Amino acid sequence: MSAGADEEKSEKPDNSAFKQQCLPAWQPVLTASAILPVFFIVALIFIPVGIGLFITSNQIKEFEIDYTGVEISSPCFGCSQANNWNTSCKCSMFFTLRQPFEGNVYMYYGLSNYYQNQRRYYRSKDDRQLNGESNALTNPNKECEPYRTVDDVPVAPCGALANSLFNDTLRLFYMTDNGSYIPIPLGKRDIAWWTDKHTKFRNPSGDNFTSMFEGTSKPLNWHRHVYQLDPADPDNNGFINEDFIVWMRTAAMPNFRKLYRIIFPKDNHSPTLPAGNYSLHINYNYPVLSFDGRKRMVLSTISWMGGRNPFLGILYIIVGVIWFILGVVLLVVHHKYGNQNNSSDEIFE
Repeated sequence: MSAGADEEKSEKPDNSAFKQQCLPAWQPVLTASAILPVFFIVALIFIPVGIGLFITSNQIKEFEIDYTGVEISSPCFGCSQANNWNTSCKCSMFFTLRQPFEGNVYMYYGLSNYYQNQRRYYRSKDDRQLNGESNALTNPNKECEPYRTVDDVPVAPCGALANSLFNDTLRLFYMTDNGSYIPIPLGKRDIAWWTDKHTKFRNPSGDNFTSMFEGTSKPLNWHRHVYQLDPADPDNNGFINEDFIVWMRTAAMPNFRKLYRIIFPKDNHSPTLPAGNYSLHINYNYPVLSFDGRKRMVLSTISWMGGRNPFLGILYIIVGVIWFILGVVLLVVHHKYGNQNNSSDEIFE
């Protein structure tokens, strides 16, 4: 036998079931008796779950107040018109809670039309700095440009994300019937994710906290250095400041809210925030009119499913209803046309 014949023979696949594609196979037959129960089972699961999620979400109490001050009648109108990064203004907003808020109450600040997910903005930071690497303090990442240096001095923390840190100050007061103001204690700890606080963000190592940041400058729009963010609490300063950490976790959507403070109940016998009149005192520092943004304060309770989210329950209900309707339609079709060929399942094969 010639060499060409041997080569041609060697290229042929073996006469095995695998290579000849003769292995036994199973192919499901979609019969009415197999498919129709699936539609009704999915509907039976999704609709009650959706109703439960929707009811739970509606039981969460939430109050929102816009303090942007673009309206002339707003108490913060003067602050909004004169506001820029270098000025500070104070205003007060009055509101009424119709229902008491029990349990832990979460205070958020909200921003609208703010695209934190913009690629260059999101990347404008130095993760080495934020993780406490000393050499990154004096040699920041080039991704931080043009917020990498100020007068040739490296910035810590560098980048557009840190430079635009939200810096409004919010204080809440309960107004009694005799006109006095009772301050509401606002907890500023445990507002950041545990993994961020203990893993992603760290301060540089050293004996003297202030000396760790020697040779660096504060971000251009900041009024104080990173090691002075919380003068009242030395353990809440630097890169592990929780307000800073919350801001650095960027939002996916242009309208978002971020946790600002937690209001804890005084005891188990009285509501955390009783129904009545309140005053929100604002140090108005953060400019938003340049990008047609809005600012708001939100008070909310939570449940086992988190914050208020009616969309999730509605989505479950809609999916369940769609599957139920499809099941009914197919059941009618099967009942009407299923026996035409002497096989009740043939139409679904």
